[in-house]
Amino acid sequence: MMTLENYHRAFGVYGICPQNGKLLVIKKNVGPYINRYDLPGGKLEDGESLLKGIRREFFEETGFYIEVRKNIGVVDFLLPWKWQRITHLHHIAVFYLVKLVRGGFNDPEQFDGQDSNGALWVPIDELTLDNASPLVLKAVDWLKTRKMGMDVVHFEQWEVKK
Repeated sequence: MMTLENYHRAFGVYGICPQNGKLLVIKKNVGPYINRYDLPGGKLEDGESLLKGIRREFFEETGFYIEVRKNIGVVDFLLPWKWQRITHLHHIAVFYLVKLVRGGFNDPEQFDGQDSNGALWVPIDELTLDNASPLVLKAVDWLKTRKMGMDVVHFEQWEVKK
């Protein structure tokens, strides 16, 4: 029996914030990256610019105000995800290198659409396929190589951690 693929497309802006061999990440509480580390960021609100969106999302999820230092690139990810009538996720991510300018860790306000259970610093060498989202893995790769690439990144054996 042939199964028809039904993709959910997600588009978002994400901040890469390295410091002292660590990466600032959030603890994801919903979606295909649940129970993994993810980058601070997310989808834009209606009429919101990319830069305004990354600043808002970063603050909402971490408690830090940021300076956007550089647009690193755009990558799309494809992975299986069984959710409602969805079979796959096509995640398009715009990556920015960011620097903290003020603020401090907060417990994110839990509102409809909030997908973070807080932020923390994790040593870059401890971020793996078992504990991190594809976005975090791409950020780690970029931090090591300074190359983003243009090819779609496939995660054909992706496991959603319940």
